[in-house]
Amino acid sequence: MSTIITKGAMLIPLLVAGCSVMAQYAGKGISPQNALVAAPGMSYPAADGVAVLPAKPGHDSSSAHTDHAAGILDEYIREAFSNNKGLKDQRFQLDKSLAALQEAKSLFGPNITFMGNYTKAGGGRTIDMPIGDLLNPVYASLNQLTNSHQFPQVDNVSVLLNPDNFYDAKFRTSLPLINAEIYYNQKIKKEELTRQQAAVNVYKRQLVQDIKTAYFQYYQASQVVAIYRNALSLIQESIRINESMVRNGVRNNTALYRSQTEKEKTDAAISKALNEQQNAQAYFNFLLNRDLNRDIALDSSLLVNPPAPLAGSNNISGREELQQYKSAATAYRLNEKLQKAYIIPRLSTFLDLGSQSTAFRFDDKSRYYLFGVNLEWTLFGSHKYKYRIKQATLDIQAIENATAQTTDALQLQLYQAGNNYRTALRNLTTAESQLSFAQRYYRDQLKVYKEGQLLYIELVDAQNQLTQAQLQMAVSQAAVQTAYAGVERAQASYNIESVQP
Repeated sequence: MSTIITKGAMLIPLLVAGCSVMAQYAGKGISPQNALVAAPGMSYPAADGVAVLPAKPGHDSSSAHTDHAAGILDEYIREAFSNNKGLKDQRFQLDKSLAALQEAKSLFGPNITFMGNYTKAGGGRTIDMPIGDLLNPVYASLNQLTNSHQFPQVDNVSVLLNPDNFYDAKFRTSLPLINAEIYYNQKIKKEELTRQQAAVNVYKRQLVQDIKTAYFQYYQASQVVAIYRNALSLIQESIRINESMVRNGVRNNTALYRSQTEKEKTDAAISKALNEQQNAQAYFNFLLNRDLNRDIALDSSLLVNPPAPLAGSNNISGREELQQYKSAATAYRLNEKLQKAYIIPRLSTFLDLGSQSTAFRFDDKSRYYLFGVNLEWTLFGSHKYKYRIKQATLDIQAIENATAQTTDALQLQLYQAGNNYRTALRNLTTAESQLSFAQRYYRDQLKVYKEGQLLYIELVDAQNQLTQAQLQMAVSQAAVQTAYAGVERAQASYNIESVQP
């Protein structure tokens, strides 16, 4: 009888440690399944890189929990939208497409160019003019008639065709009047800008999913660390009790050795869990482009209530990937029209204001203006344009086929994401039941062990079942949130405009 009393007195702390979570929250309307998440004892110090925001006791509003958690995630997503390097690269491409569109618009305006050249020549072709042969006989006759030398002899002239010491400088102003290539090029650039904007949104949505997945993975890893630490505290209490029993001669060393073995196993599990927690923390901070060891704020109410299923589960009309294909198809149709527009003549006008003369002379005689109109009309291209049109038509057919294929793939992705989410919800319900049963089983086994009617190895088995049930609960809760993020991504339902930096 004294042995039983001694065992009971020493095992009371173990019973209290094992059932504290359930006992503490049983009277507050919190189910045993949610006690692990809601318990302040499951929070972690900031030294481990975690800043946990505990749930407020007695505040069981699911909408408030959801809004609070969503607020934390939205702030992280907003930070990622500002700092993520991959997203910055997408924005560079968007700015480049915008500049290309502005360039295309500028082609409609006038273009002013300064043009100049200077020529120094020697040798080459000449024009020979026999002025001497024509005039010298006449001059000789005049000299005889006048008995004077008033009319000297003249040499023949040889004029160099290449301009020597000649300059030509002018300002040319040109303006396109009719040009189908410029017209369609502007429209194509506009579609490319739309497509790049859609590409930025695609990257944002994928980034949102990656951030949420990384956040819940870190949350899960943090819970795993807390669960193992809680199990370690129970094992350490068991070691203390078994050591006391060995000193009092109540038990032999077998139970003590087993509890010490369990302690070593749990220490190894904690070390592994801490490594996974640190890796998850580093990846999350990497997505936000900040220090890899920076603390991550966690809301302990985040995983208590699973998100509601999204409405319109088969709707993928919001996917920016489809907008990309739509813009690409429009651009290909415009290119087809461009190739067909070869028959439209090109008309432009120009005005030259300049000066040209020799020896850099600049005066009223050297200044000039020149106005003109250019017309270019392709009437025959040896079937070149025919084959260009055919290529453009095939591009349209290819993009339409790719659009249909992508639509089917996105429908499949949404279907699979919905199945994954429903499966995760069912697994969460099963995990809640398992945790409830494991808690009751451990409590009953502990009570029997306290009365001296149970072997320690059986108590260890009950404790291991409780730990595994808690781990499975943590995994299931994170899996629900991750699967929900997958559905959200597949539907493109997250409001990315609400978290713009």
